[in-house]
Amino acid sequence: MEIINLSEQNTILNRFVSELRDVNIQGDSLRFRRNVERIGEIMAYEISKKLSYTQIETQTPLGVSTTNVPTDQIVIGTILRAGLVYHSGFLNCFDKAENAFVSAYRKYRENHQSFHVHIEYIASPKIEGKVLILTDPMLATGGSMDLSYQALLTKGQPKHIHVATIIASQQAIDYCKQTFPDAKTTIWAAAIDPELNDLAYIVPGLGDAGDLAYGEKE
Repeated sequence: MEIINLSEQNTILNRFVSELRDVNIQGDSLRFRRNVERIGEIMAYEISKKLSYTQIETQTPLGVSTTNVPTDQIVIGTILRAGLVYHSGFLNCFDKAENAFVSAYRKYRENHQSFHVHIEYIASPKIEGKVLILTDPMLATGGSMDLSYQALLTKGQPKHIHVATIIASQQAIDYCKQTFPDAKTTIWAAAIDPELNDLAYIVPGLGDAGDLAYGEKE
């Protein structure tokens, strides 16, 4: 399994991630959403380098041009709700992709100190033999990503899985390494943070991505 931490590279992506984290900037929800979308676009571009390609000929007004184009069928699978704007960034690049959506959220127990991940809704095309890109801006424990993947397996076995997140905890990376198929999974992160706090939020992280994008929930 390949783990790609894009923060280890010098790229404009790092500025967008820094602005997502910055308490003096992230309160601007429009800018927050746009930065999430831009990160999705950049990450989609990076993932595109790993796809299968074939050469085609294109007739221009003056001749014939040859170009290498991707041949994989892509399904972008996104975990609601913070994932919606992140999904848009991927779809801006993979504009011919099919789309899947999973509602996975933390259902807190009475003490509000512990929770389990609850899957409530799934809408997906067949994924058999296709490249599945699973997107979620925050990969805290890895539980939501794993359960979403298991739910999507009811639609077939993908050719390859790309797990794409903006900020992951090291714990989540380790968890996904244990639970996703090693031979056909690539994990992409714009940044990997060292730990989780007692409420399973990523530290230093950025807070609640869904609330920052769409407003605080009750």
